[in-house]
Parts: sequence; structure tokens; C-alpha cells
Amino acid sequence: MPRVRWIVTGIVLFAAFGWLGLLVDRQPLQLDVEVATALRGQDARPAGQIAGVLTNVLGPVLPYVLGVLLLAIVLRDRSQFSLCARLAVVLVLCRLTSLAFKPVFQRQRPRVYPDLSYPSGHVVSVATTGLVVVLLCAWLRPRFVRWAIWISAAATVLAAACRIVLGVHWVTDTAGAVLAVLGVGLVSATALRLIPFPARERRSLDG
Repeated sequence: MPRVRWIVTGIVLFAAFGWLGLLVDRQPLQLDVEVATALRGQDARPAGQIAGVLTNVLGPVLPYVLGVLLLAIVLRDRSQFSLCARLAVVLVLCRLTSLAFKPVFQRQRPRVYPDLSYPSGHVVSVATTGLVVVLLCAWLRPRFVRWAIWISAAATVLAAACRIVLGVHWVTDTAGAVLAVLGVGLVSATALRLIPFPARERRSLDG
């Protein structure tokens, strides 16, 4: 039964992603407009310069780095091949949510900028990496799961803030990215028997 709940939760989150995309496809929400207006021009100021540096790190490069890490784990311990292969599948499926669905929604950016807007590819990349890191810790280093969750969440929020400050994404682009990753991630991880976590990890979280 717990597996069914995880899958249902994932489906609901992904449906929310689709609903939000349809809602903002033609016209941004008032929240989007207000935030974009308040931050207009920040990309050329110190806050934007800092965000520009951070966004080079908190972005599409992270899933590739994690993919190399998974390969290194397998090369060091062949018994982890099945685990790392399944994690890699989740990594790829979650990352594809941006590439696959931007053409579906055809949403334009807050300012002139190449590529479409919904969902944010940078936020998808960071959220995807964070989710797979949490799963990896759950199976190999259970005592680090809480840290992995907090750090992943903080990195995702920071990545979203950077893209918004730079004026290249609406707030809802970043929210949609998180919904997409969690939706696809929960369904795929459950289907691949990565969730529920091992018993030792459940005891660690409870205690």
C-alpha cells in the first residue's frame, strides 16, 4: 500500500504541473507580473551578477556531475550496478521534464531571451539532482538523508531565486519545475523499487 500512495502522490503533483502550465500558458499570473516588475533591471546590478555566477553552478551541469558520480560508484563496487542504473533512469526521466514540456506550453520569458520558459530547466536540473541524491543516500548512507533533503531543498530555492532575479523566468516557471520533478520522480522511483526506502533508512528517519 505505501507504494500506491507514493505513485498517487506523484501523479497528483504531475497533474498540478500540467494544470499550472495550462493556467499560465497564455498570460502570466498577477504574482508573476508583480515579481518580474519589482526585479526589473536587477540582472545588470550586483544582485544579478551574483545570481549569474550561482546559476552557472546551480543548473544543467549538476545532473551530469551526478551521473559521473553514479558511474564512479559502480566502477568501485560492481554490486551497486542495479541501484545506480535505476537511479540513473530516474535522473534522466526527471531531467527530461524541461526538455519535453517546454515545447508543449510555448511560454515566453519575462524578457527577451532564447528558449522557452515553462518549466525552468535550471530548477529542474537542481531539483532532479537533489531528489536522486536523497535516494542515493537513503540506500547507501541513511544517516545523511536528512542533510541531503535540507541541502537539496535549499539549493533548489536558491536556483529558483537566481533565475527570477536575472529576469529569465517567472515565479511559476520555477514552481512548475519542482512539481514536474517531484511528480515524475516519485512515480519512477516507486516503479523502480527505490521507494519505499530500505528498513534501516526508515528507522533512521523515525529516530
